[in-house]
Amino acid sequence: MSHLLCALLSLFSLAALLESAQWKLQENVFVIDSRWDAEAPATTVELSCDSPEEAVLWRKDSSPFQGGTQRGKTLRVAVKELPDGGNYSCVSEESLRVLSSSLLLIARIGPGGSVLRDILKTFQEPRTFLKCEAKNYSGIFTCSWMTENNPNVKFTIRSLEGPQGDVSCSSPLAVTEGALTTYTAQCHKENFCPFAEEHQPIDILLEAIDEVLYENYTASFFIRDIIKPDPPQCQHVATNGTVTWTYPRTWSTPNSYFPLTFKVKVKSTRRHRYQV
Repeated sequence: MSHLLCALLSLFSLAALLESAQWKLQENVFVIDSRWDAEAPATTVELSCDSPEEAVLWRKDSSPFQGGTQRGKTLRVAVKELPDGGNYSCVSEESLRVLSSSLLLIARIGPGGSVLRDILKTFQEPRTFLKCEAKNYSGIFTCSWMTENNPNVKFTIRSLEGPQGDVSCSSPLAVTEGALTTYTAQCHKENFCPFAEEHQPIDILLEAIDEVLYENYTASFFIRDIIKPDPPQCQHVATNGTVTWTYPRTWSTPNSYFPLTFKVKVKSTRRHRYQV
């Protein structure tokens, strides 16, 4: 992720809106890396009102800012925990019209410098936050992740190589069961050749943003390592116990080039034993 971070830091250096923010996520949206332990100091962020008007007031999430001086073109904010994040806007003192605004997102950092995961829930098998699987060697794969039900969280998924690189992903689809929501997005690696050896892994970036918290997750894999074929098509079960089947419809062809090995488990109804 180093090249992505360098690019974002370059954008930040041109912005000149935040003096101490770590990096710029997008226009007027900034991510603050923050340690929440008692010994860690708060990060001082300097916001400038992008307006020629001199008489301005500052608000935080549509309420008057209570953390310091409300008036003036510049506002200095101490940011450390979730309540410190949010939307900071400067408004005209005369008309109360919003002149400019900046959204501060908090990325919670642990003592070792790594992001503490709060938004996503882990899959047990394999134990990961972002899971990607492919049904065949076509270059099409599906990525999924889980979170507790939260209507305010937004997700974007893309390739790490440029805005989309050579991988395009659909908008995430959500399915809610109980207290958890599972998101899935189908991705396609452009110009993928199933008959060629893979030399470079596919790097996928998932960004999770809620009202004040930001997290990112990455997955790096080869298509061959995430293959999970669909079940075979069972065609016939004879009275003498003979079973016939064919390859899954979704499997890559020709079958001679993409062979599958099948495992058959037979259960005895009399002895309740299994035989593979």
